[in-house]
Amino acid sequence: MNQEIIDFIKSLYKTDKFIPLHEPSFRGSEKEYLNEAINSTFVSSVGEFVDRFEKEFAAFVGSKHAIAVVNGTAALHVSLILARVQQNDEVLTQPLTFVATCNAISYCGAKPIFIDVDEETMGLCPIALKNFLEKETKQVNGECINRSTSKVIRACVPMHTFGHPCKVDEIAEICENYNISLVEDAAESLGSYRNGIHTGNFGKLGAFSFNGNKVMTTGGGGMIVTDDQDLAVRAKHITTTAKVPHKWDFEHDEVAFNYRMPNLNAALGCAQLESLPDKLMQKRELSGIYKEFFESVKDVKFKSEPNHGKSNYWLNALQFKNHELQQSFLKEANSSQVMSRPCWKLMDELSMYSKCQRGGELACSRALSESVVNIPSTPV
Repeated sequence: MNQEIIDFIKSLYKTDKFIPLHEPSFRGSEKEYLNEAINSTFVSSVGEFVDRFEKEFAAFVGSKHAIAVVNGTAALHVSLILARVQQNDEVLTQPLTFVATCNAISYCGAKPIFIDVDEETMGLCPIALKNFLEKETKQVNGECINRSTSKVIRACVPMHTFGHPCKVDEIAEICENYNISLVEDAAESLGSYRNGIHTGNFGKLGAFSFNGNKVMTTGGGGMIVTDDQDLAVRAKHITTTAKVPHKWDFEHDEVAFNYRMPNLNAALGCAQLESLPDKLMQKRELSGIYKEFFESVKDVKFKSEPNHGKSNYWLNALQFKNHELQQSFLKEANSSQVMSRPCWKLMDELSMYSKCQRGGELACSRALSESVVNIPSTPV
């Protein structure tokens, strides 16, 4: 089986050389726009491309406001601050995620609580979330209080795993009923939709990433989206060192962050955004080829987009029948220069988060961690 899969992937990419998991492509106006930015001499956090990228990105995802920052982690960190997450608060999230999700929570002085994912979406499970809140929390003066710690559960951060949209509409309704702010970790889901609505638009704020391995890249970069004008204004203020606008004076009115995206990166982003629709179409074509192939492969299932969701198929994923088959494939594929990787190590298994509260056994998260593999996902 392993060799059959490896041979098929090599035939798709028409090479016996190393096949990366997901590499960027620069086939549009990237060099032209970068030269324009260089010639303008505005290469740092002020420039026409920053403003243009924010406006065009907001239009693409259907949000009213977008604020460009240096990376996806910074976008999530600031989003949590804007959602009033602070020292000693708690934030509900999933254990099956990249470490940046929990790190951003920790930057606020808060602690994550781990809620299981569901198998279909690989994202936060609304049933597990509701069960935890019903059994383990109470409402006091309009705040959600954890019965076991007496701390405020301020926010919930679902993540759209590998670009598959989670059941975020159901999660949003639960959060509203329990007075919890919803902040979407949409780092992996640019071009993904739930019931026709782009990810990142279901809660107060959404955070996207443009790392080099994402669907589109700015080298390093991220974006905060929101429909709330006051939050948007504050996001731009605190990501720009809280500098009070003035032609020459340096006045800062609070401790803040130097998180704004440089104009050079935004120039790259504008060019990448122009070609994004074509790239998303190519990625869907690749996922269709994979899906058809794996229908006849025993003991492995291709992870298709969930019901009521449209996935960008950022990273194509396979689910093997058991852990032994997963490990066997990882060893053989990588030895054959076909880059493959498992899910991230679960967050509650990392030393710095091992003592955080768990909302149950997290059985689905563990099962996926021990069976899922990502395979090359660059459009062919």
